[in-house]
Amino acid sequence: MLRRTSSASSSRRARWLGIAGVAGAVAAGAFALRARGRRHHGDEPVALRHTSRLARNSELIRLGVRAGGGYAGNRARRVFASAERRVELDTEHELRTAAQVGEALGNMKGALMKLGQMASYLAPGLPEPVRDALAQLQQDAPPMSPELAAGVVERELGRPPTEVFAEWDPVPIAAASIGQVHRAMTHDGRAVAVKVQYPGVAEAIRSDMAGASAVLRGLALQYSAFEPGPLIAELRERIFEELDYRLEAAQQQAFAGYFADHPFIHVPGVLPELSTTRVLVTELAEGVRFREALEWPQAERDLAGETIFRFVFTGLYRLHRFNGDPHPGNYLFSPGGRVTFLDFGLCKVFAETEVAQLQALIDAYVVDPDPARFRAAMEDAGFLLADAPVSDDEVHTFFRQFYELVAVDEPVAVGNDFADKTARTFFDTTTPEGRMLKYTNIPPEFAVVQRINLGLYGVLAQLGSTANWRRISEEIWPWVDGPPSTPLGQAEAAWRDRGSEGRRR
Repeated sequence: MLRRTSSASSSRRARWLGIAGVAGAVAAGAFALRARGRRHHGDEPVALRHTSRLARNSELIRLGVRAGGGYAGNRARRVFASAERRVELDTEHELRTAAQVGEALGNMKGALMKLGQMASYLAPGLPEPVRDALAQLQQDAPPMSPELAAGVVERELGRPPTEVFAEWDPVPIAAASIGQVHRAMTHDGRAVAVKVQYPGVAEAIRSDMAGASAVLRGLALQYSAFEPGPLIAELRERIFEELDYRLEAAQQQAFAGYFADHPFIHVPGVLPELSTTRVLVTELAEGVRFREALEWPQAERDLAGETIFRFVFTGLYRLHRFNGDPHPGNYLFSPGGRVTFLDFGLCKVFAETEVAQLQALIDAYVVDPDPARFRAAMEDAGFLLADAPVSDDEVHTFFRQFYELVAVDEPVAVGNDFADKTARTFFDTTTPEGRMLKYTNIPPEFAVVQRINLGLYGVLAQLGSTANWRRISEEIWPWVDGPPSTPLGQAEAAWRDRGSEGRRR
């Protein structure tokens, strides 16, 4: 892996700090809220009280002013400080900024908190304190009060949780962007996880989506092939689907049914009789969180990475369903490569024709490389403007980053450099290859799949996963149906042979 110079690191750090500031932009600047305790207004948590677009943008401005003032003050103190003291001042400033951004996004909930979650694992160049603070959003965001959560359950299920369940833990085990999770025990003795949606989060997301729409329309001015309208509609539909837990329950049941009795992929079953629009009850799963798994030996982390990779692409190419929220907070890990997958709110079901278009791209780039055929497939799928004034080889070179893991038949390590380069390929117009961006587009039907490039690879990079991804992929791609290439592959092949023919499609 390449070693960066200190100046390059500083430059990248400044760039990502700017991104983190924008990510926290619409957040409530509430650094001391956690220490002082949660306050409430009416029946809504203070974090969701101001959900209008104007209010949330005003909170962004306040956070930006605070961060900017902190930067100016830190810069002034550095002028007469020794080199050693400057390092101390910079570290103190990073810690303050990290706490402010992380706390603000955690209290904000909704789409902006999701942005903070993404930044924690998509931006390997973030200073460690900032990334650590944002990583808390993956599982430890400030929760709503026990009384408020109980009220949601009572409104949805008709009785308070202490009556609906034989046992109810009022302290949540996880709090995330749209809801928080409580432990409970059913009257027939089943341990369950109860996800309760935050009141007011729907209004917050509507506000955030209005801002996101403006950003996407602004991108259209820079990239001539980019069509924001259909993409905005697709993203809006997918994100608003997350607010209906009945839809999430149906998606989770589909994944759980397909992966039933799988040797190392586990999807908790759903209790539909206790699930509503704002309450979702599933089997309680066991395992350690991502941050603890990062302390495991590299061999265990490689197995975990392979399992996540297999889950994502098996779902896409065999089940024709994609769970569009691959981030560290949605996994529970056990030794031997066993991973439990949580949160199926952001899912996409693909038509046969759409999967066939993705297959055509892989065939032309990986299985039987042909730059001209690959370009034609890109144009057919809508990723590339027809008749763009670039050569077939330029197209082939530009998109290599998205196929690099599977382009070679050898072990490849997914490191921070890889994840960083993949993310920058979407946005960096300063490189010679960057001129290709103005001829590229994100077809709305494939918008959610971009979370592979802006999510899955970030997770694999943090795990430091190494594998022969090409051979694993050939096992997964049903039109190739290659032989098992790893011990996990052998276990999966045996499971597939025991299952229905539907698993082999």
